Amino acid sequence: MYLGVDGGGSKTRFALIEQSGRVLARHEEGPAYYPQIGLEGLRTLLARGIEATLKLGGVAGSKLTFAFIGLPAYGEDRALLATLDAVATPTLPPDRHRCDNDMVCGWAGALAGEDGISVVAGTGSIAYGEYEGRRARAGGWGELFGDEGSAYWIAREGLRLFSRMSDGRTPRGPLHAAIRRHFGLETDLDLCAAIYGKSIMQRSEFAQLSKIIAAAAASGDVQAQELFDLAARELAEIIDATRQRLQVPEDTRLAVSYSGGMFKLQDLLLKPFSALLEGGARYRLGPPRLPPDIGAALHAARLSGVPLEARAIAALIP
Repeated sequence: MYLGVDGGGSKTRFALIEQSGRVLARHEEGPAYYPQIGLEGLRTLLARGIEATLKLGGVAGSKLTFAFIGLPAYGEDRALLATLDAVATPTLPPDRHRCDNDMVCGWAGALAGEDGISVVAGTGSIAYGEYEGRRARAGGWGELFGDEGSAYWIAREGLRLFSRMSDGRTPRGPLHAAIRRHFGLETDLDLCAAIYGKSIMQRSEFAQLSKIIAAAAASGDVQAQELFDLAARELAEIIDATRQRLQVPEDTRLAVSYSGGMFKLQDLLLKPFSALLEGGARYRLGPPRLPPDIGAALHAARLSGVPLEARAIAALIP
C-alpha cells in the first residue's frame, strides 16, 4: 500500500493505492503552504489528512509500505529541511516516508514517472524534470518576484493593469469595471484599502482574484488577454530552462506535460502555451496522465524500491 500527498498552495490531496494499481481512497484538506499556515498547522493538517485517508481505505498505518509527501516551498530554506522531513512524524514512521517539493507530485503524475518535464501552474508555478537520472527544476521563486504564469502572478499583474487603467496610463477595458464591481469600490483608490487595509490577504486568497482577470479576458479585454499570452511565454521559458539544466541533447524530442488549475483555462492559457511548445521539434506535449496525488503515490512505490509495473500504472489511468 502506498500513500501520496500532494500539498498545494490552495488545497492538499491524499491518495492511497495498492501495488496492483487499485485506488483505495482519496481525501482533500486545505493549503499546505507552511509560510502561510505555520509548521504546527502543517503538522496538524498532515496528521488529520493521513489518518482520514487510511480510515477511508480501511488500512491500518502499520500496513502502509511507503509514503511520499510533496510540500510547496520545500527546499527553499535549507535551515528547515530537517524539520520538514520530520513534519509527518509520528503519524508516519521516518523510515517509511519521504518529503520533497510538490513539483515532484506534478511530474510523477503528469508523466507517470517517465523522463521528461512537467510544469505546474496553480497558486504558484514551477517546472521539474528528470532525464537519464538527472533532476532539475526552474521557476518556483515565490509570489513576490517569481511564480510567473501562476494564479497569484495573474492576479498581481491584473491589479497592476487596473491601476494603470485608473491613472490613464493605458486605455480602460472591461477589467476596470470588473474590479470595481468585485470589491464594491466607490473610488478606484479604495482598492488599496481592500488589498492592504484590514489585513494582508493570504496567498491562496489573493490568487483567487485571477478569476476576475480571466473573466475580463474572456469577455474581450485585450490587455487582460495579453497577460495570459505573456503567462504562456513565461511558462514555456521555464520549461526551456529546465531542459537546459537537464542537459538534454538538442536532437531529443522530450516529453512535456502540465498540471495545475491555470491550465483549465483552455483558450486563455493552454492553447497559446501548446502552440509555443508544439511549434518546433524539441518537445512532445501531452495532457497529464495522472493527477498529482496519484502521482505522489506512484512515486512512493518507486522510492520503496518496488515500482508499479506498467499494467498497474495503466490501471490507474482513467
